[in-house]
Amino acid sequence: MDMPDYDALNQRSQQVAAARSAYWRRTRRLTVALLLAWFLVSFVLIYFARQLSFEFFGWPFGFWVASQGAVAVFCLIVAYYAWAMRRLDELARADEPQA
Repeated sequence: MDMPDYDALNQRSQQVAAARSAYWRRTRRLTVALLLAWFLVSFVLIYFARQLSFEFFGWPFGFWVASQGAVAVFCLIVAYYAWAMRRLDELARADEPQA
């Protein structure tokens, strides 16, 4: 009867834990960055839009940001999040130690 190699099991367990920790660190960093972008577009830029009074595509900039620009940025944020998370998931699968 073979005895299990506890050192190898412990090392593998530590590798898996480190890979998961790195994955979640990257995921949180991405989420915080995109939430910050969302906050800047939805609150800060719109709040200061009156001070940025100039014509943009024939409309006042504040109106354009509130009606079109913010929605376009939100769609870009969602698309970027989906792309980046797919890439992170693929990296996480590649980084996981194989059994």
